[in-house]
Amino acid sequence: MIDIAKAPSRYHQLIEKIFFDHYSKGMLEIPFERKALKEAAQKLGIALPDNLGDVIYSIRFRTPMPTNVLATQPKGREWVIELIGRAKYRFRLVAINRIVPNPNLAVIRIPDNTPEIISAYALDDEQALLAKVRYNRLIDIFLGLTTFSLQNHLRTSAKGIGQIEIDELYVGLDKYGCHYVIPVQAKSGRDQISSVQAAQDMAWCAQKYPSLRCLAISAQFVSSDQIALFLLKVENDGIKVVEERQYRLVPCRELDAQEIAGYRA
Repeated sequence: MIDIAKAPSRYHQLIEKIFFDHYSKGMLEIPFERKALKEAAQKLGIALPDNLGDVIYSIRFRTPMPTNVLATQPKGREWVIELIGRAKYRFRLVAINRIVPNPNLAVIRIPDNTPEIISAYALDDEQALLAKVRYNRLIDIFLGLTTFSLQNHLRTSAKGIGQIEIDELYVGLDKYGCHYVIPVQAKSGRDQISSVQAAQDMAWCAQKYPSLRCLAISAQFVSSDQIALFLLKVENDGIKVVEERQYRLVPCRELDAQEIAGYRA
């Protein structure tokens, strides 16, 4: 069992060792393989966690890079870890891009259609978030499309990237008959919206469904009953927000006629 209190420090030591074993000033990317974790652990005398992949995942999506790695970042850029093949990664400098829910954005209140039994037995926050998005048809509402959940937690691989996992994959169509593929990433707790994950999801969709229009969505809990949805796109070496909406799920009895009429404006 991994000691959660010690894991970030241990993970940071391993990542920092791998980084500085290969880093020199001016470098823009540093490739490495998963086996480098074992080599770094042996040199540092650190016991490896059972799940090696969690070391990489934690730094990619949950916690900041080690302080000494952050100190090498030039102004306006930051290090990220990208997949480049099976058990292969690279540190790469990209433009800083923090995607967080806008606290000043108007919140749209809609009736909560989540079955209570689903809320009661959701296994974790990510599962609860995906379920609430699905049962309340938030992808349809957000995009103005008719969509269908094709598969969730899809583990697959993309050429030039390696193994990836798409939190949930939707397909849909519009009133003109255009077909869409919609990868959704779900973030909750300390997890941050990942430009790396969005980019690799879109790359896989382009390879698997080249004739479909791809719309990448990120969903994030603002609170237990408020969800922010982002429409994302790749621009240069980063991810940009095309559109953001925030929805609060409320019992239908809490919506009055005046409020509903107000949304017509």
